[in-house]
Amino acid sequence: MDLSNLTPATGSVKTRKRVGRGTGSGLGGTSTRGMNGAQSRSGYSKKIGFEGGQMPLQRRLPKFGFKNINRVEYKPINIATLQTLAEAGNLTKIGIEELLQTGVIAKKHLVKILGKGTLTAKLQVEAHAFSKSAEEAIVAAGGTVVKL
Repeated sequence: MDLSNLTPATGSVKTRKRVGRGTGSGLGGTSTRGMNGAQSRSGYSKKIGFEGGQMPLQRRLPKFGFKNINRVEYKPINIATLQTLAEAGNLTKIGIEELLQTGVIAKKHLVKILGKGTLTAKLQVEAHAFSKSAEEAIVAAGGTVVKL
């Protein structure tokens, strides 16, 4: 056993097909590319969505919908969540910082307080937006609402 008689494993290496070397080779003429057309030319690459000249799907279907560029996306938090936070942490003020520390929101989120659940704790709540029912529930429990 030495370097002179090392060979790759059988079947692991295939010989390259030499095409376009005359009719006698059996692979001359069109070089296995078929008849004329774009696919027989060198440098051909099909565009994404091309369907052979048929009207492509993305052009056959109608456009629809609307994307409002002024939309403001809020992270919704219910007053039931505020109640559990107040009980767990013995809090009287719940703002963005407290929600960040507890992991309820991420730093990028804008917060909107919604009115699902019941609130018994007297809280000072700071958020970017409030629903009417949430604002009424917080004030009814003796708390205050601060819009940022």
